[in-house]
Amino acid sequence: MYASRIDLPDKLRSKLEKLLNSRLADALDLESASKQAHWNVKGPNFIALHELFDQLHGNIEQHVDTIAERITALGGRAHGTVHAAAGASSLAPYPLNISDGVAHLEALSERLADFGKKVRAAIDASAHLGDADTADLFTGVSRDADKYLWLLEAHLQGGR
Repeated sequence: MYASRIDLPDKLRSKLEKLLNSRLADALDLESASKQAHWNVKGPNFIALHELFDQLHGNIEQHVDTIAERITALGGRAHGTVHAAAGASSLAPYPLNISDGVAHLEALSERLADFGKKVRAAIDASAHLGDADTADLFTGVSRDADKYLWLLEAHLQGGR
């Protein structure tokens, strides 16, 4: 840990660094999965899904930066390379062989729901550690994860 005048003990900041890096890896994985879907989606709802997947990517990208900057603000090191994220992500691998819009909606929804669940656990963990700022950061990530999950699932629920 780098020295910091933040009034959180080094041991606590180290725990937060680990928690934040875990979610950073998942967010980077989800970010790349959304681009994979954006580039490869096919079917009758192509343009709507192509644009939705790109919006999801942009939203996750903003959170990736916020999470990484929180890590460094606490005196830690953000592990943000593709290689680091691939080794540390807890999300299921994204299927590379799909093109159908519904298949991409299903795959992204599964991963976004899993990510949201882990982010909610991170809210509780960071609050338990006494860091309201990190808990608040994760609350914003959670709110957007739920919003985009709703947008993805709305396509799957239509006509049922």
